[in-house]
Amino acid sequence: DAKAPKKGPSGAKSAPKEVDIFSPAAMENLYYISHNAVDCLTFRGFGWSQAKSKKKKKGSKPKKKK
Repeated sequence: DAKAPKKGPSGAKSAPKEVDIFSPAAMENLYYISHNAVDCLTFRGFGWSQAKSKKKKKGSKPKKKK
């Protein structure tokens, strides 16, 4: 008689844990992933909408040799 393994109650979902973004571990992680102050602020959710977005350059055709 094979029974399916029991899972936890379907209605008991854990609430998202409150995370301190200024904890020492979070700040050390930010130090390693940010390239400058703008990146740092953007990663923490303090970006601004008027900032210039980076656009990818389209590939140019190779020059023909004569």
